[in-house]
Amino acid sequence: MSAKLFAAYRYLITQRPLLVIVVLAALTVFAALGLPNFKLDASADSLTLESDNSLDYFREINKRYQSGDFLVVTYTPKAPMLSDESLRTLKSLRDELAAVEGVASINSILDVPLLYSPVRSLAEQKESTRTLMSEGVDREQAREEFLTSPIYRDTLLSPDSSTTAIQLSLTVNNRYIELVRERDALREKMREQSLSDAEAERLEQVSAEFLAYRTDLAARDHQRVEEIRGILAGYDDKAELFLGGVSMITTDMIEFIRSDLVVFGTAIVVFVILMLALIFRQVRFVILPLSVCLMAVVIMLGLLSWVDWRLTVISSNFVALLLIMTLAITIHLVVRYRELHAANPAWSQAQLVLTTASQMAKPCLYTALTTIVAFVSLVVSDIRPVIDFGWMMTMGLSLALVLAFLLLPAGLMLLPKGEPRDSGDKTAATTMIFSRMAEHHGRIVVAIALCAALVSAYGISLLKVENRFIDYFHSDTEIYQGMSVIDRELGGTVSLDIIIDAPQPPEPVATDSSENANAEPSESDDPFGEGDPFAEAPAEDSFGDDPFGEADPFGEGAADEAGQSSGQSEWFTTVSLDSIDQLHRYLESLPEVGKVQSLATMYEVAQDINGGRLNNFELGVMRNMLSDDIRGFLVTPYISDANQQTRITLRVKETSKDLKRVELVEKIRRYAIDEVGFAPEQVHFTGMLVLYNNMLQSLFRSQIVTLGAVFLGIMFMFLVLFRSLTVAIISLLPNLLAAGVVLGGMGLAGVPLDMMTITIAAITVGVGVDHAIHYLYRFRDELARCGDYIEAMHRSHASIGRAMYYTAVIIIVGFSILAFSNFIPSIYFGLLTALAMFAAILGSLTLLPKLILLTKPFGPGVGDGGR
Repeated sequence: MSAKLFAAYRYLITQRPLLVIVVLAALTVFAALGLPNFKLDASADSLTLESDNSLDYFREINKRYQSGDFLVVTYTPKAPMLSDESLRTLKSLRDELAAVEGVASINSILDVPLLYSPVRSLAEQKESTRTLMSEGVDREQAREEFLTSPIYRDTLLSPDSSTTAIQLSLTVNNRYIELVRERDALREKMREQSLSDAEAERLEQVSAEFLAYRTDLAARDHQRVEEIRGILAGYDDKAELFLGGVSMITTDMIEFIRSDLVVFGTAIVVFVILMLALIFRQVRFVILPLSVCLMAVVIMLGLLSWVDWRLTVISSNFVALLLIMTLAITIHLVVRYRELHAANPAWSQAQLVLTTASQMAKPCLYTALTTIVAFVSLVVSDIRPVIDFGWMMTMGLSLALVLAFLLLPAGLMLLPKGEPRDSGDKTAATTMIFSRMAEHHGRIVVAIALCAALVSAYGISLLKVENRFIDYFHSDTEIYQGMSVIDRELGGTVSLDIIIDAPQPPEPVATDSSENANAEPSESDDPFGEGDPFAEAPAEDSFGDDPFGEADPFGEGAADEAGQSSGQSEWFTTVSLDSIDQLHRYLESLPEVGKVQSLATMYEVAQDINGGRLNNFELGVMRNMLSDDIRGFLVTPYISDANQQTRITLRVKETSKDLKRVELVEKIRRYAIDEVGFAPEQVHFTGMLVLYNNMLQSLFRSQIVTLGAVFLGIMFMFLVLFRSLTVAIISLLPNLLAAGVVLGGMGLAGVPLDMMTITIAAITVGVGVDHAIHYLYRFRDELARCGDYIEAMHRSHASIGRAMYYTAVIIIVGFSILAFSNFIPSIYFGLLTALAMFAAILGSLTLLPKLILLTKPFGPGVGDGGR
């Protein structure tokens, strides 16, 4: 500390300790007043890249084609599916669900038109539409149609006829889409160029308006899901029912986050109390550190509440992290205070407190800064919840450092110093084992480290980002069970759309100027590079879809934005339809793909009705003869006459063990180009699978950038603190190895990178290097006193090594508590971080001292430090 700053600090702590505590308590109370406004967010935005242009396009398509969100209820009656009893129950259930506010339409086996029960001419089909509930319908014929017709097979009725699905199409919220698109457009402009004063004001206004609107929308979604669950509960005695859909998953994930905050926050507080009581065996050293921890958490949560900054799935571990890391700072202060008290029992309380603060200020400051560097590095991610998590932890750690150096010393000043009770024998005996290992078995330590590095490098080479969303949940959760049933019995869950443009003759560039004014960025603007399998089509040339394949017989066909064309479509020819049919059948042959829908479905139905192949003229006549409702789900969702485009929608089986999204899309692209004969510029991909995969693929890049930023920042810190490149390098090696161990372990165990595990490596280095800073700082002081590297090592292990040991145990066990979470990524995060911290403390107590003995970075010592 500077002289003036230390003088002010000394005055506050020694002369006005009560004032310090009162001011901090008042700040805590003020922050706590905002807690009733605390909110959680588990929106779908957390699964996508913030800067992904295809996200805005996806929203635009949802608005254009009114393909909104929906919920799916799987229905497995106890009586036979087509019995009077089951159909009455299904009808009653359908009617109750249709009455729920926000449900725009509902589809089930009771509602869809029957075209094969029996096959009727187009004129008859247009005159009247038959459904399962129409008089005189043969139910066995209808069942056969549901199972085998090109329209309904693999999507409406399970192969054993025991399960069907009811889809609740929700009202499209155009206001939500308009607000978020306007906000994102202004944000994008702000990133690329400056905003005018009016635009900046509008951005602030629309951001606040959108946030308030989304809050209200989330509350209504939650209420709707709970109302539907209440309805389903009334049918438990008659059928097995599961609810699925994006808003249901969002609702449950919010509950998981809330549960983790309450349960694990409480569990960690109880654990902290037990650990402090076991380590220090004095009430004051339980109450004061715990007060610092709780105050840091309450102030931060209160601040987040006041500014309406919401916790997400990614930042749901924020409270646990802040508690544990704040405790680590206070433990270092308490251990040093007790050491000084034991060594200098005659000192006054003020002298003990101020000496502790002055000696620990620099190492604690730098340890906090290195950890902050680790979290700040997360802001280079393109994923908004990851960025927010980085900033939250940065602010939280800064606050924790200030509170630790104010509340703990001020609290001690209000208490008598008492008798020294720091024997330290047992813990010192434990940490001394590691110093003797470094002294006598240093070569073995280095050899083990090299082996661990090689194995970790191999494991890192196996690391992947391909994961299954279903694996985020325990198998007994409704999310898991519902997705499993839909995947296994009803054609898959995650949507992928293939957009195919009609071949266009070359045209002068000038004729396209008006169209290009509103077009989406071209492939050359795509951040993933030319030829990326997920490159988006231009906005005028693409369709979108919802996560579960909105444009299937469950969904309502969206009207073509330009209306029905009066002319013949490029795609309504036998040659074009044969090409679509070839690609359609290939898609159906892929094991990862479930239900496929396209114009090929209509083509097959038309041929069945006509009794054979149709020519181009007959295709045009047939299209005009279809009734509106049949055309609405067989033709309209799969063709845009205005843009001369066709769309193939497919649903991917999320539960497939072999699902590799990038490989799947590239395989489809190659077949469409090489085998079917489409030109590369004709074929484009969109859908939820694209958005989610763009996020996953960015994890590798952000992981490299994040770790690079962490190491550069920490290297700079060490150079400033110790003014030695050698010290900077040897201090990073054990922590680099710890990060390698956890990443390599993930690769060897087959645990993929995701939005939560991506943060572990940076956290490992940032937190693990704290041990190295404290150890090196103490080692340098001890070496200055004794002049011998070996003795300095043993002294450091017996003093600061104990604090390192305490904090490591607390961090390891504290994070391990997350293993009991309902959210699988939180379990991985807790256990992997615990593993990383174990590797970090082991490296800091064995490898680091051995490297110090080998390099002697603080100059020559008296003894032989090279043993």
